[in-house]
Amino acid sequence: MNQSSPGGAPTQQSLAEAGLHAQVLDHLGTAICNGDMAVGFVLSIEDLVDRYQVSRSVIREVLRVLASMGLIETRRRVGIMIQPAGAWSVFDPQVIRWRLASKGRMAQMRSITELRTAIEPHAAWLAAERIDGDEASELVGLAAKMWAAGKAGDEARFLSLDIDFHRRVLVASGNEMFAKLQLIVAEVLAGRHHYHLMPHYPHEQALQLHIDVAQALQRGDGERAREAMVGIMEQGFAEMRSMWERAAEPGGA
Repeated sequence: MNQSSPGGAPTQQSLAEAGLHAQVLDHLGTAICNGDMAVGFVLSIEDLVDRYQVSRSVIREVLRVLASMGLIETRRRVGIMIQPAGAWSVFDPQVIRWRLASKGRMAQMRSITELRTAIEPHAAWLAAERIDGDEASELVGLAAKMWAAGKAGDEARFLSLDIDFHRRVLVASGNEMFAKLQLIVAEVLAGRHHYHLMPHYPHEQALQLHIDVAQALQRGDGERAREAMVGIMEQGFAEMRSMWERAAEPGGA
């Protein structure tokens, strides 16, 4: 099937199929991450075509993406099976988004918070040696804007600035693997705001700690940058711990 016009632009049909693909992928991915289909459950292409009222080609493409993420696996003589969470690509931002939308939201928050606590303080320590003067000055300005947005209760602006702040620190570490974690950090910060798991007015201590990180990087003080970032992580961890306890999840205490 030709899905583009002679000039190479997408046709209405191809755009429609792309939209259907995204919708079905999002629905199925969320359902799997939520446990709506048990591990080992066998999916049928025909059943999915009937359920979503889309073409077989759309379903095949959705299943290809889910397989690439480890959520399903095609086994000979068995079919397309739901895989256990241990097989999932847990660093994939889309998988993280689906897990945050599921009943396992708090467990996903806990997992990423622990990851950030292990990585971001060391990234700040490295950044103190590797960030250039202009970048450090911009980070100080960004922290000041976060303070203003937080004090004003402007959640949307604060979220955007917060994501940018942590992205810049990870990139400034000079470690390309740390830098890739910015997508994960962005997802969890956005998720906390989306599901109302952040205070409307950020704690003043958290705002000050972001300023402390930026100023330490500007001075080239790696140890102080690390300590302040540890403080940010501990603040977030404490907030999440109280949420785990209220949700009565294992490991919340």
